[in-house]
This record gives sequence, C-alpha cells and structure tokens, in this order.
Amino acid sequence: MATIPLRNSVYEIVKNAGSMTDSELSKALIKAGISIPEDEFNKTLLNLEIYGLIKVTWLTKDERRVEIYEKEENEDDIEKQNRESLEKEYEAGFPGVEQEQDVQE
Repeated sequence: MATIPLRNSVYEIVKNAGSMTDSELSKALIKAGISIPEDEFNKTLLNLEIYGLIKVTWLTKDERRVEIYEKEENEDDIEKQNRESLEKEYEAGFPGVEQEQDVQE
C-alpha cells in the first residue's frame, strides 16, 4: 500500500477547513495520526505556498493563518499554464488514484 505524501495530507486538511491557524492544522495532523517535526511542517507549508495551492499569513508574532489560495480572475495564459502544470504535479502525488479530469473527458 502506497503512502500519501505529507504535502497532500496537509493540503486536503486545509482544503476541507477552508482556512485555519497553523496550530489548528498541527492538531488536525496529529488527530489524523501524522506527527512531524516543526521544521518539516514549516517546509511543507512553504512548498504548498510556492506551488500556489495555499496562502500563509502572519496573524500574530507566533500564529499564522493557512488558507486555500483563491485564483485571480485576471490570470494571463502563462500563469494559467503554470498553475495547471503545478496542479497536475500535485495530483500525480496521489498514487493509484484516477484523475477526475481524465475520467470526465
């Protein structure tokens, strides 16, 4: 049985919640049976933010808000192609799961 990459688990939790604090996300991961060091947690958040899947903002000195990135309406063709490429790369991280888009076409 293949394991789901950490970034996918984190993304799914944030996606289901819409937005949450980093401490709420950490607690949700622990509840899901995923315990990771803080540096790995921060690296995962950074990677998802670089991919354009989430947005992380500081609320206070010690607390961050993590939310799903909302696509802008004025996205040009190059940005759209880059985003689609990143989304396909993300979806490829789920081994053994058919892509919904492929099934629909």
